[in-house]
Amino acid sequence: MRKVNVIGVGMTKFETPKALTPYTNLGKEATQDALKDAGVDYSMIEEAYTGWVYGDSCAGEKVLYQVGMTGIPIFNVNNNCSTGSNALYLARQAVASGVVECALALGFEQMTPGALGIVFTDRPMPMETFIEKLGEVQDLPRNAPIAPMLFGAAGVEHLEKYGTKAETFGKISVKARKHAQHNERAVFRDLLTLEEIMESPHMYGPLTRYQCCPPTCGAGAAVLCSEDFAKKHNIKTPVYIAGQAMAFDFSSTFEDKSPMKIVGYEMTSAASKKVYDQSGLGPDDIDLVELHDCFTANELVTYEGLGLTPEGTAEKFIEDGDNTYGGKVVTNPSGGLLSKGHPLGATGLAQCAEIVWQLRGECNSRQVENAKVGLQHNIGIGGAAVVTMYRNEQ
Repeated sequence: MRKVNVIGVGMTKFETPKALTPYTNLGKEATQDALKDAGVDYSMIEEAYTGWVYGDSCAGEKVLYQVGMTGIPIFNVNNNCSTGSNALYLARQAVASGVVECALALGFEQMTPGALGIVFTDRPMPMETFIEKLGEVQDLPRNAPIAPMLFGAAGVEHLEKYGTKAETFGKISVKARKHAQHNERAVFRDLLTLEEIMESPHMYGPLTRYQCCPPTCGAGAAVLCSEDFAKKHNIKTPVYIAGQAMAFDFSSTFEDKSPMKIVGYEMTSAASKKVYDQSGLGPDDIDLVELHDCFTANELVTYEGLGLTPEGTAEKFIEDGDNTYGGKVVTNPSGGLLSKGHPLGATGLAQCAEIVWQLRGECNSRQVENAKVGLQHNIGIGGAAVVTMYRNEQ
């Protein structure tokens, strides 16, 4: 497996569905920005992997045909909220294995207002087993939004198991807004107090509305290449992927009656351990993490799933300020999904873009000092988890 460099990234400004910007515009903008950043022409891309969740078949072709029609394979990927990282994973795999020298990963989403709903009601729902198994553990309210219920249940488990305070979850949203205020591409940049967060409408478990990510529209893209390609085209390649792994659910996801496992805790742990082995790096080496904070409960349990802090110590990790600037590792300097936004297909590539910019030292007032190592965590219930380690050795 060859070394894979990330030579260009692009990301649109994230916006609410009210903006009504077509996914075709968003995807085209992110792709062109990534190509410009890489200094390569679309004709040099040999394969493209595109990700989106809500849309019709062949949306990837619809977007990329605007950029160029060169006859290359265009693959469409859909794995719920981990879709963007799935596209990144496949693009990296194609370059690392020697199938291609240069590949594009693209994620985009044009969402509608409100909580995620079921699109097809005339066939089995992929999420139904997850909901059924959760219902065996907790008494679920009728007609509650599915996602807050799933992740809120994970928060309840952590609260009951370790005595975590409800306010601790809210502090994650306070931190997210503080970080997002410096990100011009984020949706919500206004600061929130802990009181405002805790007094917002209750959703499920410890979650209130301000602890839930908003439906968002946007796109992100990345250009990946081999060392040979970079040398041939005189491209400087300081940022590369030092390790990457994808994990899926285990039988214990349903058998252990654990809401945290139902929403991906075990997948996260398995994927991160593989990445640490591949890269020769561990949690203590990481300068920043872009992790999947679709809900504050998921960010809290993911601290432990990634090994950033031992199991049962996430509350202390937060109280000590080890999850922000001046602490052990800066989590979601972009503002994360909670404040930057979560356009499902684009999230994984947006995380990639933020880490690459950080490792290049291009993030201005939100820059993590002397950042050399970044970790990305992206999950989709249903389910898949992708963890990626980035390095800049210059």
